[in-house]
Amino acid sequence: MEQLVEKVKYHSLWWLKANKTNFMYGTQRWCNNLRSFRFSDIKPHLTLLMDTLLSLLFLLFFLSPTVSSETIINFHQPFPIVEPDPGHTKLRLSQDGLEAIERITNPIASVAVIGPYRSGKSFLLNQLLSLSCYEGFGVGHMRDTKTKGIWIWGTPIDLEIDGVKTSVFYIDTEGFESIGKSNVYDDRIFALATVISSVLIYNLPETIREADISRLSFAVELAEEFYGRVKGQDVAFEPAKLLWLIQRDFLQGKSVQQMVDEALRQVPNKDRDRNIDMINQIRDSLAIMGDNSTAFSLPQPHLQRTKLCDLKDGELDPSYVKKREKLKELVSSIIRPKIVQGKSLNGKEFVSFLKQILEALNKGEIPSTGSLVEIFNKDILERCLKLYSEKMATLALPLPEGYLQASHDMARGDAMQAFDQQHFGRHHAKKSVTQLDEEIDKVFKNVILQNEYKSSKLCEALYTDCEDMMDQLQVLKLPSMAKFNAGLEKCNRTFEHDCVGPSKANYEGRMAKMLVKSKSLFIKEYNHRLFNWLVAFSLVTVVVGRFIIKFILIEIGGWLLFIFLETYTRLFWSAESLYYNPVWHFIVASWETLVYSPVLDLDR
Repeated sequence: MEQLVEKVKYHSLWWLKANKTNFMYGTQRWCNNLRSFRFSDIKPHLTLLMDTLLSLLFLLFFLSPTVSSETIINFHQPFPIVEPDPGHTKLRLSQDGLEAIERITNPIASVAVIGPYRSGKSFLLNQLLSLSCYEGFGVGHMRDTKTKGIWIWGTPIDLEIDGVKTSVFYIDTEGFESIGKSNVYDDRIFALATVISSVLIYNLPETIREADISRLSFAVELAEEFYGRVKGQDVAFEPAKLLWLIQRDFLQGKSVQQMVDEALRQVPNKDRDRNIDMINQIRDSLAIMGDNSTAFSLPQPHLQRTKLCDLKDGELDPSYVKKREKLKELVSSIIRPKIVQGKSLNGKEFVSFLKQILEALNKGEIPSTGSLVEIFNKDILERCLKLYSEKMATLALPLPEGYLQASHDMARGDAMQAFDQQHFGRHHAKKSVTQLDEEIDKVFKNVILQNEYKSSKLCEALYTDCEDMMDQLQVLKLPSMAKFNAGLEKCNRTFEHDCVGPSKANYEGRMAKMLVKSKSLFIKEYNHRLFNWLVAFSLVTVVVGRFIIKFILIEIGGWLLFIFLETYTRLFWSAESLYYNPVWHFIVASWETLVYSPVLDLDR
């Protein structure tokens, strides 16, 4: 078809180029003479115009870029949604089938049929859809099987389920145990059908084999992981309802339900054989699906199975037709929309869900519930980690270590609670919980480093400011112990209040040493500078009393102070004991009151 289109395009362009002159001339001539034509001349003009328009339409149809040979026009046919890779080991998506699903805006439910190769799955689906073999899914005995991978019927059946219009897709799967495939491939097909279906029809000819029960262990594990969450809460993931469908020629004897019950009965194991223990564990697990499974029998439609596609309902076994209609009613009664994280999925959401599953199944060599849980929980884990990070980002660093730890514990608890409410799985979710905890610890370690860095910067700045203040107090013009102590106290109080975080303990030690050293230096110079200032003051008093005020008593007082300072103190007081003498204390107190007070600061 593509070659034909290309050929038509080529010849159309060639024709347009070859007839360009005539085409342009004819169009111009027709337009110029439109008002002057006579009825006798209308025929050749119309002929030329029609030829021109037809040519344009022809070219537009074949040359239009908006026309795509891949656009689906008829959805009333089967489409592959998942196909095998060339090695027939892994699966990949098929765009046509995804397009058929994505267009659906209603909640989606799906009925999947699984079973051994050539067990009549495609024919059964056609019967459920009321389609013939020639218009429905391809049937193996009439031509080469088309069911490679997983296929859907493109036109869903709309049903009213619990008052909600639901679109039901029917899904055909590649049969198990066919030639040229690995067991891993069969496992992937089975796992994918189990997860995406709302009703899983296990189509078995004649009876139930041990291999059929073992294969269901995956479905059982999914049920244990994803189903049966705390009552009253939304179901995070609801697995398919299992329908055992056994087709056999003779319906006498045991019922199908009895056959299923008998097949799932514990196998005696007096010798404690490990393999039998494993078989019995699967049987124990299947017991949890008691309310989630149904058994149904279907007789053979006709003895000549190769002619089934050519037979009408009137030619089929009446008991088969009757049971088939009951099967349709049963499927309609148990089907429910696909529920993931407490909500039903529309077409686009279902395709997104399918991509998640396929990524999980192709991830490892063998599909496992653990790998599915990991993929499903990936987005939830990222959201919970983001929640933790956002809460920690609101903290104004630096903070005390105890407060930071308490904030971490609270934010971690909120993230874990959110994960517990949303996560998939019970047992295998432990790995996701561990991963979330590890990721939270990584973020917390970065927060700790940021806190240490900001704490160090802040405390260093406060320490530097205090050091500068102590240096300024050392060189006061008018030395004042009161002013020095006030500055020291202010510096110490500011540091204690503003320096927070893990660096505080280290800088507290440095600050204490610096303040002690600064005070020691100040006291050492204080007495000497104060003595010199008092000597200068006595001389100033003498000058003021004699030459300015000319009051003899002031002059005498100045001389007495000068003689006292220069003789008596030097004779009887050492530099070390000066500061501790009661008389000197009186002098110092008077000086401090004069040069520094909360109201007056002479040094300033």
